[in-house]
Amino acid sequence: MTTAQTAQTAQTAQAVRTARIALVGDRSPHVTSHTRIPLLLDALASRDGLVLDAYWIPTGDAVAEAASGALARFDAVWMLPGSPYASEAGALAAIRVAREEGIPFLGTCGGFQHALLEYARSVCGLARVAHAENDPGAEELLISPLACSLVGHEGLVRAEPGSLAESVLGAERTLERYHCSYGPEPRYLPVLAAHGLRLSGHDEDGQARIAELPGHPFFLATLFQPELAGDGTRPHPVVKAFAAAAAARAAAG
Repeated sequence: MTTAQTAQTAQTAQAVRTARIALVGDRSPHVTSHTRIPLLLDALASRDGLVLDAYWIPTGDAVAEAASGALARFDAVWMLPGSPYASEAGALAAIRVAREEGIPFLGTCGGFQHALLEYARSVCGLARVAHAENDPGAEELLISPLACSLVGHEGLVRAEPGSLAESVLGAERTLERYHCSYGPEPRYLPVLAAHGLRLSGHDEDGQARIAELPGHPFFLATLFQPELAGDGTRPHPVVKAFAAAAAARAAAG
């Protein structure tokens, strides 16, 4: 290799920066999905060549991070499980930045619930809707207790044909793991859909389990927890697709 070729190779390597992702949530050793993150990051790097530089951002800090523009400089935002969050406002601020700035976004479990809550309030004009876990006495509950808790439950999810969810999952039907007791109130979902949110995955009873935002580079939210799939050494397709979207944004920027 000539000196010029060596220099060109070095310049190319320097030009491709590592994707930075914001892990928004109140980190706890008692939340299984949180303890899975290091394992998943290692597996993404070793198995898929997707190296991510991950930063934890507590929900209590997320409002300030959003207001300062710091969150907008990340290549992806993952709203992790672990609700009730220390700051509902922080969770919603992080989701809104990702949505409005076209930053790849993944919301799982509580992240799914709050993604719907942010969209309902910010886009649909449903300013009074609430999450029962945060405000159980609210008159208008967008997120309410499930008739049957899904804590420790596995169930089939059907992805809508032609959706991002179907493309990511690589199949129309998939068996997924849950750890939640709250979900969306069906009566509000037509309003969200009318304003552009696609409810692209449902369980066997027709209940919404995946949401996505057409036209966004990557905006996917699941009530199930893909980070709990297997033993963590083989990242779930949803996690892998999210990491790939972060890497693509970093490469383009």
